[in-house]
Order: sequence, then C-alpha cells, then structure tokens
Amino acid sequence: MSANRDIDALIDLMARLPGLGPRSARRAVLHLIRKRALLLTPLADLMQSVAATARECLNCGNVCTADICDICRDDRRATGELCVVEDVADLWAMERAGAFRGRYHVLGGTLSALDGVTPDDLRIPRLIDRIATEEVGEVILALNATVDGQTTAHYIADHLQGRVRLTSLAQGVPIGGELDYLDDGTISAALRARKDI
Repeated sequence: MSANRDIDALIDLMARLPGLGPRSARRAVLHLIRKRALLLTPLADLMQSVAATARECLNCGNVCTADICDICRDDRRATGELCVVEDVADLWAMERAGAFRGRYHVLGGTLSALDGVTPDDLRIPRLIDRIATEEVGEVILALNATVDGQTTAHYIADHLQGRVRLTSLAQGVPIGGELDYLDDGTISAALRARKDI
C-alpha cells in the first residue's frame, strides 16, 4: 500500500469535496490518472495557479484573482442596486440566472447565536460602509429562507431602514412545482407573497 500513498492521499482529499464520497473520489482520481496529459496535468497546474492568486474582492467579497472583481469594476453594473447574498456560491447562482445586472455584497455567512457568529464576523460593517459611500438606491436581501438567513435579513433591515430601499427575493412555489409536493412553509410563503393577475 505504501507505493500508492500519494494516490490514496489524493483520493482522501478529493473525498472531502462537497458532493464526493470515497467511491466517487476514487472514480474521479482513476479517470484523472488515465487522462493524465489531457486532464490531470492541466488541472494540477491550474490548481497551483489558483492557490497562488485567488482572493476575496476587497469591495464585495466575491472570489477573484485581483483585488477588485470584474463585477465591481464594470461601470455598466453601477445601477444603484446592491444584492446581498450569504456566500460566493449564491452570487454565482444569481449570475448564472442572468436576471440581475447590479452589484453584489457577500456576507460570508449568516448570524447564528448557536455558532457564535456575530455581525462583526460577517461583512455587515462593510455593507453599511458601502451604503454610506456608494450611490446605492436599493438593497436586495437575497438570503436563504432559513432561521439564520431570516435573522440576518432582519438585522440588516433594522440597520438600513430609512437609508435605502430594502427588498427581498420572493418566496413560494417554484416554477414547475406541484402543490402536493411542497412543504407547509413554502405554501404559506407563496400565499403571503401572492399578487394580482
């Protein structure tokens, strides 16, 4: 087994990635080894490069390879709308949808009394600074519909009330959803957020 120590270590590391267990990691590593020139070597080079250059955008918290990300540098995105999200994965999901053309602010998590996460542990003070210094007309709170997400949204709303227009994402029945398969909370939220036809 000692001859395979590096391969075993690679499998163990890959198994720690979200969505990969030991079996999936083993299959992925074997595939990479078989396609060494096509996949493994370029992947290793890119991972080394990203490890050396990746950082958080000083302005919004997005992941990029410069001090300020492309979204913050894009003057066309200076619409006065600032979308607040919990983490970078949420920002990327919003970008995939292609429906939002403003700028973002990544909190880096949510407030949590159980885990001891306070506003100073997140990028909430930076958000308040941005509202004071940038021309922001609307803050869209795009936080997850969890207890911690809603607690964080209420905290931010309390601190920004009267300073800027505050909105949140609609919640309720997803496109293609069937009422019979939805939970009670989703149905309740959909009823509260109903609109005229």
